[in-house]
Amino acid sequence: MLDAICLFDEDKPVTYSVFKFQKLSDADIERYRQSLICPQCHGKAYYRKASLDGKTACFGSRYHQANCKEFKPSQAKAREEQDAVEVNQLVVDSDALIIDFTKRPSVYGVKVSGKTVTKALPNEEFSETKREIRESDSAYSVVAESDKDDISKTESKNQPNLPDDKRVSTQGLEKLLHSLLRGSELAESDLWVYTDDKYRWRAKNLFVNFADAEPTENGAPRMYWGTVSHIDKAMQWLNPSDSRDVGIPIEEFQTSLFKRFNIKDRRDIEGAGIILFGKCFWNKDKTRKIIQLWGKDISRVFISKLDD
Repeated sequence: MLDAICLFDEDKPVTYSVFKFQKLSDADIERYRQSLICPQCHGKAYYRKASLDGKTACFGSRYHQANCKEFKPSQAKAREEQDAVEVNQLVVDSDALIIDFTKRPSVYGVKVSGKTVTKALPNEEFSETKREIRESDSAYSVVAESDKDDISKTESKNQPNLPDDKRVSTQGLEKLLHSLLRGSELAESDLWVYTDDKYRWRAKNLFVNFADAEPTENGAPRMYWGTVSHIDKAMQWLNPSDSRDVGIPIEEFQTSLFKRFNIKDRRDIEGAGIILFGKCFWNKDKTRKIIQLWGKDISRVFISKLDD
């Protein structure tokens, strides 16, 4: 995309070319970049700065309509579309879904003999994902039992012994995120989804786009998803494209998160898709909503970087 519309002042939308946008002051770029939309289909858009190795600045969107003139098919989009088809079929064919947080995500964009191939992260990268977060699980129990207006309607203290005729599927975060970005029916479905061996949720109550994130009673967790507009200069906060008043703190597990998803520069995460299991709450002044990764466990977050 060479152009994007900025809705920072919704009464006076401004169309920027990428060349004009990158000449704005750093302060204005940070101020406007969460208010960008595609000029054709009006899907939420992102801005990626130029890279040190010569990649030019650009606009883009993970939310293009299929018939949008700006929608340019790519390997990544084809994978996401296929994941959406697979998850939609899962919703139709299954009685329940178990989220496998230990399922190894793919790492795309590895160059071999001039071609881009898909690889999976090695097993050693996931040694910590199999550990139990006892502190987190304990807090989860308290929340689930007390949040009667919400979780108790969809929560089961013990996973039921499903009859043999029940169809139970298992899926990792990668395909779930890709399907949500491509408009799958998962987020609106009544499918039972298990986040561990104790708790289940209706999918429509569990999966929440950042634009719809609201603090829950007693900090009840959800699966929050959307795209990243940008990361702050200290690389300690992720700022979603979907909402101006939501922030995701990552300082306490930044090193392991960046290693897992091969993030070395701010540009690496601009426009990326993200899904995480966490809780939403207000900051002290109630001016910004914080989404905190549950148990600070990086197995409960997946980041889908853009193809360069």
